[in-house]
Amino acid sequence: MPPSKHNDPFVLKYCLTVAAASVAETVTFPLDLLKTRLQVQEHHRPYKGMLQTAIGIVRDEGVLGLWKGLSPGLLRHVVYSGCRMSFYEVIRDDVFGKNPDGVYPLWKAIPTGMLAGALAQFLASPTDLVKVRLQMEGQRVHEGLEPRYRGTRDAFRSILREGGIVGLWKGWAPNCQRAALVCLGDLTTYDAAKQTILHYTRRKDDAGTHALASVFSGLVSAILGTPADVVKTRIMNQLYKDGHGVHYTSSWDCLTKTVKMEGFWALYKGFIPIWTRMAPWSLTFWLVYEEIRVLAGIGNF
Repeated sequence: MPPSKHNDPFVLKYCLTVAAASVAETVTFPLDLLKTRLQVQEHHRPYKGMLQTAIGIVRDEGVLGLWKGLSPGLLRHVVYSGCRMSFYEVIRDDVFGKNPDGVYPLWKAIPTGMLAGALAQFLASPTDLVKVRLQMEGQRVHEGLEPRYRGTRDAFRSILREGGIVGLWKGWAPNCQRAALVCLGDLTTYDAAKQTILHYTRRKDDAGTHALASVFSGLVSAILGTPADVVKTRIMNQLYKDGHGVHYTSSWDCLTKTVKMEGFWALYKGFIPIWTRMAPWSLTFWLVYEEIRVLAGIGNF
């Protein structure tokens, strides 16, 4: 019998979350890079599709170019994943509370997932900004432009010089909107799918159940999060002059301009790499996270 979650050490669960997220991020990072490169393409298209983009990056930047921006990506999960999982469990167990039968109803799970995701992403937004900027450096060099940054530290320092502390939170609004939707698809869907499987089938709380629930969470996350991810990526990657974006003034401005100039389906640019990344990311994260929780004596999520 696992110990009561109310007595679980917060720091231990936080560290386990970061460890599981780091494994998932490293394994699936090339797909995130492909997604970013595809999303910032407008009418000028250096690559056409996911496979050609991958081949072009390897040809122009080497195999390790597929992991460009991994350091701030891992740093982001130290803040983002640790906070979102912790916030979700606290809100679920200590604020709203589960039903007497142990079920957490969907009407509670939806706002819980969205709130946990938005709060965690706000805290992690500077690391996401640096990650997106670094992911585009290879393409800038390929296009004959000077690289903007020499690495993660240089990117942080440059952004601070250009816009101060506030500059590190450029694009935080679409970032938080995306995170709310992704967490709705990931955390909420996983939790609801897992409870449904356990409640209505004879399956146990094991790796098979975790894998099945993660399949649903990865798909729903991609469907809900891709439009917000496109907007977030374009706002974060645009140039700024006198503190104002050169191309877009807000999330809504970016959304409407993208649809007007490129059509509705431009909001789903990068959907395939997002989905093909979220599916293995979700699978890897939840399998690793659930297993190390049990090994640590905390019990399942």
